[in-house]
Amino acid sequence: MITTYQMDVNEITVEVMNPIKSAFKGKTINITVSDAFDETEYLFSTLINTEHLERSIKQAEEGR
Repeated sequence: MITTYQMDVNEITVEVMNPIKSAFKGKTINITVSDAFDETEYLFSTLINTEHLERSIKQAEEGR
């Protein structure tokens, strides 16, 4: 089972950990922490993606 939690670092409390402990009771788990990313920012992160997305948006606006 894979479960993803996205929250502000200030929201991490013991109360957040208890449901995780219950869901994975008796198992060894991995906890990975990373910065959340903005999907729009990611999609526009390269020139090729930006150009493709801008063409697609224009086509959608024109009804194609």
